[in-house]
Amino acid sequence: MAREKKPLPSLEWLQPRMKLSRALSLFSFVALLLLLLVWNLAFADLHGARIGVVLAIQLLPLALLAPGIVLGNARAHAWACFVVNLYFIQGVLAAIDPARALFGVLEAVISFNLFCCALLYTRWRFQYDRKLAGDA
Repeated sequence: MAREKKPLPSLEWLQPRMKLSRALSLFSFVALLLLLLVWNLAFADLHGARIGVVLAIQLLPLALLAPGIVLGNARAHAWACFVVNLYFIQGVLAAIDPARALFGVLEAVISFNLFCCALLYTRWRFQYDRKLAGDA
């Protein structure tokens, strides 16, 4: 027996939610970038590691997603949901260390916010595109 399709929300309902979730995900994305940059440049004790290598490893996944996030690509936001889990895990692990507790909590909260906002944007954007294409 086939399931009945749920009707899609109206375009008027989707538009403000898409705008807000995209703005919040973009804000969280930039906040995560800035947090990693500031922490590693100013506060991190790298024990002799090269700062450029550490920044490259930490920022490369975000740099690959940046064009799509800035342009509002729904698939880039969906991929961000996968990638940001690495930063959430790193933040939780850092929060356990008293010397990095503040950094860890901030990283975990920002990455969690990015995950939620990017997920909502992806969902609403695909619903919006389906509605525009005439799918009921």
